[in-house]
Amino acid sequence: MGTPEFAVESLQALVEGGYNVVGVITMPDKPAGRGYKLQASPVKEYALSQNLPLLQPEKLKDPLFLDALKDWKADLQIVAAFRMLPEVVWNMPRLGTFNLHASLLPQYRGAAPIHWAIINGETETGVTTFFLTHEIDTGQIIYQKKIPIEATDNAGTVHDKLMRLGANLVIKTVNDVFSHSIKPISQSEMVTDERELKLAPKIFKETCRINWNKTIGEIHDFVRGLSPYPSAWSDLTTPTGEMFSLKIFETEKIYQTHELPPGTIVSDGKNFMDVSAMDGFIRLKSIQQTGKKRMAIEEFLRGRRFVS
Repeated sequence: MGTPEFAVESLQALVEGGYNVVGVITMPDKPAGRGYKLQASPVKEYALSQNLPLLQPEKLKDPLFLDALKDWKADLQIVAAFRMLPEVVWNMPRLGTFNLHASLLPQYRGAAPIHWAIINGETETGVTTFFLTHEIDTGQIIYQKKIPIEATDNAGTVHDKLMRLGANLVIKTVNDVFSHSIKPISQSEMVTDERELKLAPKIFKETCRINWNKTIGEIHDFVRGLSPYPSAWSDLTTPTGEMFSLKIFETEKIYQTHELPPGTIVSDGKNFMDVSAMDGFIRLKSIQQTGKKRMAIEEFLRGRRFVS
């Protein structure tokens, strides 16, 4: 059960590993693009390419869906980047249902664990397989695998690393579930203080607005934690009074004392464009103006007339 590219890697590993995938469940096709044409999920596209049986339920408690799911007689269900399942679904297989989550649970439970780990300045993350239960992302942990978050990483690079790492962990988990060699651990045993838990709630457009009153370290991590998608953004005003909205994909930290109000643009009009923050400047490296393509800041500045 899965929808985005992150889930395809695990499904492909199962198929290419010779496992008996009796069926695939993914989201219904959704309108996308300018023409709002129905678009299949990456998981559906891969499932169709492998001639795998496919279900796309609107509602997970639909009797017709539940009957079709029972007919598959699955021994084990695997979930990767899908929806919250009702008990009637996750409790159906004889060996249960496990989920692949892109964090080191119990930290970063929620919909956007990769983004929030980077935004919060973490230096490591990982993947977890765990059995599903009633509360989201709280089931018994089967396995975990860690990786460092490098200073040069962003949400896109960490996503790809965890996608591959997760596929390997899914294979290990499947093998050991079937051989009855796992020893799941309760997440409650891993929590010393609930206040220390960091969550990973769903990200909306307003979540992505940059707060220039923060430190340049916090802003830099915020930008890379949302890059390349959904991307951090800000409304800015040039020294000449021009206002524009920018998505910001890549930045550099410039530690420098100043007395400028947060969010003030400083630029030579040719090679650099800096924005003031609490303890220095954020140098914009890669941006996208509304209605235009992504570009380097030098290209954005070309032909513009504003110098601080």
